This record gives sequence, C-alpha cells and structure tokens, in this order.
Amino acid sequence: MSEAPILEQLDDDGVLLITLNRPHKKNAFDDPQWDGLRDALTRARANEQVAVVVVTGAGKDFSAGQDLTAFGGNVAPREDGKPNGYYACMDALFAFDKPLLAAAKGVGVGIGITFLFACDVVYVGESVRLRLPFVSLGLVPEAASSYLLQAAIGRQRAAELFYTAEWIDAATAIRSGIAARSYPDTELLSATLAKAREIAQWPVSSLRATKQTLMAPHSQAIREALQIEDEGMASQAGSPANVEAVTAFIEKRQPDFKKLRRG
Repeated sequence: MSEAPILEQLDDDGVLLITLNRPHKKNAFDDPQWDGLRDALTRARANEQVAVVVVTGAGKDFSAGQDLTAFGGNVAPREDGKPNGYYACMDALFAFDKPLLAAAKGVGVGIGITFLFACDVVYVGESVRLRLPFVSLGLVPEAASSYLLQAAIGRQRAAELFYTAEWIDAATAIRSGIAARSYPDTELLSATLAKAREIAQWPVSSLRATKQTLMAPHSQAIREALQIEDEGMASQAGSPANVEAVTAFIEKRQPDFKKLRRG
C-alpha cells in the first residue's frame, strides 16, 4: 500500500505540520497530492486548535513542481468540475486565513517555488535551488506568482527571474526577499517549527485579523493575476513552443526555439 501523499501532524502548541510526501518524485504534484494539500488546508482553516501551519517536503526536496508523468491517458472528470487538482488547491490556498510558513530545502521548481510566494514567511535550507521554469516550457507563470513575486521583490528583479528561468540559491533567495532567512538543512525544520510556535502563542482571532489586514491590499490583484495566468496557460499549452519544450524534455536535449522563429 502506497503512503499518503500528504502527512499532517498537529502539536500541543497549535502548530500543524503539513508534509508533501512523494519523495521518490521529489514531491512533484499529481492530483492526489493536490487534493490532499487542499483538504489539509481546508481542515486547518476550520480547526480552532490550529493556530499556524508549516508546509515542508519529505526527503531532500521541497517540490519539483507538477508531475508531468501524471498527465495523459483517460482521466475521469473530477466531481468538483475543476480541470485538475491545481485549481481546487489554489482556491484553498488563497482562502487560508491563518499564518502559513514554509520550510524549503533542495529543489523547488514551478509550484515548488510559486507556492512559497503565497506563504506568509519562508525559511530555506542551504541546499535550496529554486527555479521559475515557465518561459523555458513555453508557458506563463502560475499561482498568482506574476503578481506576488514582483510585490515582494520589485518588478525588475521579478522580471529578470521570470525571463531568464535562472536557478536561485539560498543566498539569492534571502538577498532578494523571497525568503526570510536560511538555515543548515539539518536545522531548517526545527527552526521553522520554533518560529511557528512563537507565533502560535497568540490568539488565533488576532492572527487571523492581522493576516486579513496584510492581505487586504493584495486580494483583488491576486484574483486578477490568477485569472490572466489561467488564460495565458490555456493559450500557451499545446503551442509550438510548448510542444518543442516537452519534446526536448522527453528526448533529453536542449529545446530549439529559434527554429520556430524561422518558421
């Protein structure tokens, strides 16, 4: 029997640890993991015993993004009417109204980095390697990252990271403002949980109200970013550039986008 794609552990201080639990896939997301994270966040929002949530990844990595091997085949329609679990999870993520912390080490690609932008505080391990791969896949950003990243670090730096799809190490993540601080990998989770417990000592009602005040100036922009990103994904998915990127990935070669210009 396979292990659950999401693990949950609530301590006596009101800190819920959610662990992405597909280490054999570098915690890449398939629908069961999307739905598991959605359900965990929804339960945590409703549970008054939960004051703070910490999200981390099992094994050496945070998340390698969407599991591309999970696409294709005859997939039964979802009962919620969503195209896939990503959309349902985004609803729960941006509705979550308590402090949300992340402890990320190793690889964080695609949703493995854009998820971090939706967190209130991010701590990274020294091994962390983050990447926004969307232009290299012939796609556009996701998870409202097109707004959240530039709101956090400024338009020019955000544009550079999106346009180049370059790797981001721990020092760059701290310097740019993507993360609050870094720790040795062996200390990352314990340090993050300690900070979460420091936050969890305060009234949940006050924490909720404070998050509401912090998020209020951004809520409309997040909704608009999600909408235009979804439209961009729909227009770019299956485009010649996207097909070339995926084909190159399968064939283990560098994509040749210049040939598309010549065409």
